[in-house]
Parts: sequence; C-alpha cells; structure tokens
Amino acid sequence: MASRRIVTGAHYGLKDWLAQRITAVVLLVYTFVVIGAVSLGAAANYDQWAGLFSQAWFKIITLLAMLALCWHAWVGVRDIYMDYIKPTAIRLSLQVLTIIGLIAYLCWTVLILWKV
Repeated sequence: MASRRIVTGAHYGLKDWLAQRITAVVLLVYTFVVIGAVSLGAAANYDQWAGLFSQAWFKIITLLAMLALCWHAWVGVRDIYMDYIKPTAIRLSLQVLTIIGLIAYLCWTVLILWKV
C-alpha cells in the first residue's frame, strides 16, 4: 500500500520561484536606472525630477517596475498567508484585501504617472 503524501502550505513550485526572481531583477534594474538618473544630475531638483517622469519611456519602465513590485509582493504575501494563516475564512479575507490594495496601488501609480 502506497503512503499518501500530505501537502500543505504554498508549494506552487517553479513558476512562483521564477516569478520572484524575475520580478526582483526587474526591480533591481529599475533601481539602477533611478540611481543613474540621480547620480548623473538628471533629477537634481523638482523640475528635473518631474521632467524625467514626464518622458514616456520613464513612465513605461516605472509602470513595469510597479507591476513587478505588486506581483513580487503578491507571491510573497500569499505564500506567507498560506503557510501561517490556517483558518480559511481569515486567509481568504486577507488575500482579497491584499489584492484590492495592490490593484489600488497600481491604479494610483497610473494616475500619478500620467498626471506629470
């Protein structure tokens, strides 16, 4: 008779492991771009900073970085919820609130970026 393996927690495997690594690299590249812009003097004062963010290419990479940040946060927080919050109703409520928050942050980012 074969033994049944009990699987618990957030064991999503390679897909989520890879998503965490890829989003971390995207965030690292964005961080270097921002540090480079600041260190080269492209964002020394408010007007230059606003000018940097008014460029379409910078808006796009900022939005991609925010998408990566939200996906990275979702995978990490979801795994924490699944591993440590055992009551299903509480875990599901926290997950829904987290999703709503992350979507709100993304919408807020779009509003800010396209207002400049």
